[in-house]
Amino acid sequence: MQTASNLKEYRKELQEALDNEFLRTAMDKFAVAYKSNVNNVFAGLDRKAMIAEVAAAKDAAIQNQEALFAEFKANAEKNGVHVHLARTAQEANELIASIAKENNCKRIIKSKSMTAEETLLNHVLEDAGFEVVETDLGEWIIQMRHEGPTHMVMPAIHLSRHQVAELFTSVTKEQQSDDIQKLVKVARRQLRRYFAEADMGVTGANFALADSGTIGICCNEGNARLTMTLPRVHVAICGLDKLAASLNDALKVVKILPRNATGQAITSYVNMVTGANECKGNPEDKKIMHIVFLDNGRSALAKDPVCGEVLRCVRCGACANVCPVYRLVGGHQMGHIYIGAVGLILTYFFHGREKAKQLIQNCINCGACKDICAAGIDLPAIIQEIRARLNEEEGAPIESTLLGKVLANRKLFHTLLRFGRYAQKPITGNTPYLRHLPQMFMRGQEFRALPALAPKPFRDIWDEVKRNNPVQPKLRVALFAGCAQDFIYPEQLVAAAKLMQAKGAALEFPMGQSCCGLPVQMMGERKAAEDVAQMNVHAFDVAKYDYIVSMCASCSSHIKHSYPSLLKGQPSEQVAVQQMVDKMTDFSSLLHDVLGYTEDDFKKGQEAVTYHAPCHLCRGLGVTKQPRDLIAAAADYKPSAEEDVCCGFGGSYSIKFPEMSSATLKRKLDNMEASGASVLVTDCPGCVMQIRGGAEKRGSKVKVQHLAELLVSKMK
Repeated sequence: MQTASNLKEYRKELQEALDNEFLRTAMDKFAVAYKSNVNNVFAGLDRKAMIAEVAAAKDAAIQNQEALFAEFKANAEKNGVHVHLARTAQEANELIASIAKENNCKRIIKSKSMTAEETLLNHVLEDAGFEVVETDLGEWIIQMRHEGPTHMVMPAIHLSRHQVAELFTSVTKEQQSDDIQKLVKVARRQLRRYFAEADMGVTGANFALADSGTIGICCNEGNARLTMTLPRVHVAICGLDKLAASLNDALKVVKILPRNATGQAITSYVNMVTGANECKGNPEDKKIMHIVFLDNGRSALAKDPVCGEVLRCVRCGACANVCPVYRLVGGHQMGHIYIGAVGLILTYFFHGREKAKQLIQNCINCGACKDICAAGIDLPAIIQEIRARLNEEEGAPIESTLLGKVLANRKLFHTLLRFGRYAQKPITGNTPYLRHLPQMFMRGQEFRALPALAPKPFRDIWDEVKRNNPVQPKLRVALFAGCAQDFIYPEQLVAAAKLMQAKGAALEFPMGQSCCGLPVQMMGERKAAEDVAQMNVHAFDVAKYDYIVSMCASCSSHIKHSYPSLLKGQPSEQVAVQQMVDKMTDFSSLLHDVLGYTEDDFKKGQEAVTYHAPCHLCRGLGVTKQPRDLIAAAADYKPSAEEDVCCGFGGSYSIKFPEMSSATLKRKLDNMEASGASVLVTDCPGCVMQIRGGAEKRGSKVKVQHLAELLVSKMK
């Protein structure tokens, strides 16, 4: 599969996918249905505990990979199986081709195997003169279309039944109906002869048990069982990461894999094979069985202290199922061979940085993949790590280097922002928006109205705000403003300050603070992100405060989750960093859980208000109940569809991929208006910027506010 060589070419490919109306509709329907199915199938189960068990078992196997392979090999060979270790994809392909030649095979059938896709096995076998047929329905369809899979579990999800009917008509030379059940029957009839005539079957494996030499395969169609049993030669190819110590560890994966992949309690078939079974067509009446374990960088990756946990992946494809980017464009533009968030990572390690460097930028950092991952992999953090490595290996883009230098120098950054207040005057048109930006600055940004800088930043009005501190405070709270609320939306901080001070909180605003550093972290500017983190830690005398609160969910989440790892190489900072992390909280949690705001504190009106849950609040911080309770206490709360789905902002993502950002925002605005609410509130200035800007451009009558602005307007 080819990948774009530059960002311009990649954006063109993305636009082509965005223009595919069927793909967009199909992906939307699937995303909505998937979430409902997963919620239902995990009902009554401790999903977090299940994930923790998988993660622990996989981590132990990864660290013990060499010993487990040796144990598996010894046990499998006792049962008549030939076990091989291929260091590279080419070595694996050549080995499997040689097995086919040695056994005079002509026809080869395959069941779905992402490992075989990784090595491009089909191409090698076909070039060697073998007839190769995929037997999984989706894989067979895309094989005939000469495409790669667009999903690890549902490889042909991007195709309509009409397209499949046209394909089957050309294959059978008979006109085929687009009725799905009839198409399935056609496929079964066509594939049946391949099963009967095949000399060799190639499968993957979902797990390989070291203590017995057993391999296991999960599937829904039964094709894997036929592929491993009917031909006289069976070859299984699987990554070293599929090794498990015992059946007990493997069953932990089997229990969660189908639930996470398709919302099933269990797949239709869980097949396990121990040893070469009976086969009358071979000498000694035994099947010729080979198992090829693929390394292809896995051994080195297992030793990687940051990225090694990606080998936990159970290939459920859930990271794609919940990804707002994948939902828009599908797997052919959201991966190379492996797709979704894990695909962005595995492409870098298995297929090289040339294939990965455009793809790895196409992550909006919403955290949905981490939240759903069956193995608890911190996928966004690894994606950010790879971006940093690419910058170090190939040099960073000039724009990210410049931003890194500016953000690392607070005085320079704030001086530029202050200068911008005056420079913007000719282009605001006396409005809160940048109305007349030249096209060179607006390219691709026409889908939203961009905000102007505030006449005065919050730090310039702090002394006035501070005068309202209670004389005898119940607690002391430090404000972390970030850059958006300090210089663009200071009114949000003013509103929040009134609410906190009214409940006895004395506020402080350390002047040495600046941007949290998330933008440069996302751009892979590791050194700048570390410098900014250190600057902000030094700005706060943490021992003086009971809490540090931010009205920006992205800032709170970044500080709590990223600062410890960013500054782990600086032992002298560890105490201060941990104190800051421990005392950091979000605005709605402070009001709801600490200050105790209830409906008794508000003049509840009849105004209908809906909500957008910022990604870094609901997933990054796990805060979901508090903001909704506060809205319901002050107004008539009207839930909207998909409140916790990303709005499409993602900071610099919306600048780099405006087409993607615009399409995601459109869905959010549609859901907002369909709720019937007259106001939408959210807890993040970035989300306010995106949704308010989109509503302004659309001419929507719905007012977009920060939660603090709504609550302060309803105070008694």
